Amino acid sequence: MENTAKKPRTPLDRDAWVAGATEVLAEEGIAGLRVEVLAKRLKVTKGSFYWHFTDRRDLLLAVLSHWKEGRIRDIIKQTRAQPGHELAQIYHVIDVYSASRSRRGMLIELAVRDWARRDPEASVIVAEVDDVRLRCARDLFLACGVPMDEASSRCMLLYAYVFGVSLMIYEKFDTDVARLKRDSADLIARSLSMPPNADVAGAASGLPASQYLGDVVPGRVHHFIDAEPA
Repeated sequence: MENTAKKPRTPLDRDAWVAGATEVLAEEGIAGLRVEVLAKRLKVTKGSFYWHFTDRRDLLLAVLSHWKEGRIRDIIKQTRAQPGHELAQIYHVIDVYSASRSRRGMLIELAVRDWARRDPEASVIVAEVDDVRLRCARDLFLACGVPMDEASSRCMLLYAYVFGVSLMIYEKFDTDVARLKRDSADLIARSLSMPPNADVAGAASGLPASQYLGDVVPGRVHHFIDAEPA
């Protein structure tokens, strides 16, 4: 006789609640992130929530902490370069962060930034992540021999570009998306302050900088998102 007894439900741990909350944040924004909604989505009672969190604010702070740790971990990973390959790594950062990777990740990024406009604690977290982003990028330019002031300006330009690309639909403006992205990357990465032998985008590719970014699929909107979504 077939055993029809239901298997006991595995209790949700704190990480599962944070992951579920992050999904709701991406889809509905901070206003839609309510305990009742989340419990229903996870198919558990609100009582389960209070085993892990004091209140909704406690959950929100956990979501912020999770996002911050994930972003910083990935930024450090993506901007780490072998000595002598810093220019190649700059092109890599531009390529990775301006590519169409994960719509979910983009939605999380935008939702957190919208949240930060209204919440001082969220604003502090976003500022910390952005500071790490800019400092890591600046270190790459400095390692290429670019002076401090110019390196600061170029890393700002880099992120202005990748965030802008994530928000704009530009295929009607210029149908040669691959060329547009290659030229934009060259304008950001290349500096007259760099030594003449920094003319190749590092040993990683062996290609001229104008070819390093490769082909980009035309007709696709490219979203900014760190390579490993939170």
